[in-house]
Amino acid sequence: MNMDRVLVTGATGLLGTTLCPVFEDFGYKVIKHALNSEAHYQFDLSQATVTSQALDRVRPNVIINLVSLTSVELCEERPHSAYMANTKSVENLAAWIAESGEPCHLVQISTDHVYDGMGLHKESDVTITNTYAFSKYAGELAATRVPSTILRTNFVGRSKDSRRESLTDWVYDSMTKKKTVEVLDDVFFSPLSMLTLVEMIRLVVDKRTNGTFNLGSHDGMTKAEFDFAFAESLGLPTHTMRPIAADKASFLKARRPKNMQMDSSKFEQEFGIKLPRLVDELGRVAEEYRNVS
Repeated sequence: MNMDRVLVTGATGLLGTTLCPVFEDFGYKVIKHALNSEAHYQFDLSQATVTSQALDRVRPNVIINLVSLTSVELCEERPHSAYMANTKSVENLAAWIAESGEPCHLVQISTDHVYDGMGLHKESDVTITNTYAFSKYAGELAATRVPSTILRTNFVGRSKDSRRESLTDWVYDSMTKKKTVEVLDDVFFSPLSMLTLVEMIRLVVDKRTNGTFNLGSHDGMTKAEFDFAFAESLGLPTHTMRPIAADKASFLKARRPKNMQMDSSKFEQEFGIKLPRLVDELGRVAEEYRNVS
């Protein structure tokens, strides 16, 4: 039985609802934090005093921080909100670890939005294009003051959070209902499935290596290529899917990077594993939808 007390902040969100049950199955003592009643603790992570008091009660060995304002548009409109969620919250977690004297490791989930330009990007190739990326990068810097693993990642898969729709949920729903949708044919990424990402986070929690790591799939592709391939793998019609350039997308208000493909070899070498190709991750995600349809 694993006796680690793992505090998962943002536990009821898109990634947390997949991660927590898996960690519980592996025998970790999972303590859930969120701002709703489904969690054990509901404190506001951006408030230093309440965060410190709550962590004094929880006394975790590991904190997996999933709290994030991920809407790129909202971060541009409300930079203070982006700072409070993506930077200040990490500062408060790190402050408690530094000041409490507790042996606690922070796993900070960051983003591939800190990259742009020609890929594949190594960890040193940071390019900030918007407030979301800036606030997440500032959160990374806050995490480095304590024992921490920072994971720059992007993920896809079926949402278990009724309030949040994932990229693949959107494609599945749109193609099932034969909606006309625009997909981006000049934006490249290299995501993992949520299931694979959770398995990799478990490796991190077990080893607790300090540092910043890219954590993505091999063989990235454009978002349009991914959307088409995902729909086709489930036998869904794709004739209502229209490839367009990001600059022509009326639904994108804020500037976004166009190439977020990552070189994840540093993670592979440190943790002794081979990360999957994106085409294989796509198949793993499609299986989630076959099992529920």
